[in-house]
Amino acid sequence: MFDTIILLTGPIEEAVLASVLRERNPALEIRHVKSHAELEALPSALLSKARLIAFVTPVIVPKHILETLGYGAYNFHPGPPHYPGWLPAYFATYDGATEFGTTAHRMHERVDSGPIIGVETFAVRPNTPVEHLEQLALVSVARLFWNLARILATQAGPLAALPVAWSGRRSTRRNFATLCEISADISKDELERRIGVFGAGCFGLSPTITLHGREFRYVAPEAKTDLQAPGIVPAQSPDEPALAAATSP
Repeated sequence: MFDTIILLTGPIEEAVLASVLRERNPALEIRHVKSHAELEALPSALLSKARLIAFVTPVIVPKHILETLGYGAYNFHPGPPHYPGWLPAYFATYDGATEFGTTAHRMHERVDSGPIIGVETFAVRPNTPVEHLEQLALVSVARLFWNLARILATQAGPLAALPVAWSGRRSTRRNFATLCEISADISKDELERRIGVFGAGCFGLSPTITLHGREFRYVAPEAKTDLQAPGIVPAQSPDEPALAAATSP
């Protein structure tokens, strides 16, 4: 019997997402996990009667857990179907994308490959900083969760897939690191482009050049910012509760 949802997300997001799910189905038991180790510690008996929902998390769910879950696993990805993979906002900003969005999908063993159950898209203004694009994506993915919360909380069967396919190259940490490797003959415009997107040193990766066996790493100047992290995504209407979302790198 479907009576449990496992929320794989951060502690700030969990508090609000859980309340939204409970409003749709007060009988639900909701378990919160935030790491691979906590996932592995869940007993098979619990998994067999549960659905897993992953929300903006870097944790990859192992195949054996996906196969044990009785009611499937769904992921909320902070990027559109044509930007699967790691830190999609960074790659979209580097590409100069004029449209971005968020995706909800059934989870398969391969990251960002399962059937898509929900998509939201929005226009991106020219020269939008990557940090701002991430915030816009967090608002969007929170709204997508809100829209799908009822069926996730009440429908035992698999959620219907949309006629939308994943596309584009799946971004990885290695792709990110490669774009941070600066050649000595790089043009000024391309150097400024990479510094503008990757110069903040996300996950310890920042533009680096090697000359005569010496490595030189770009260090971003300190700057004042109005970004708040973590914060609360404002509600989209008087009837729609706010959803928590942490500003992530």
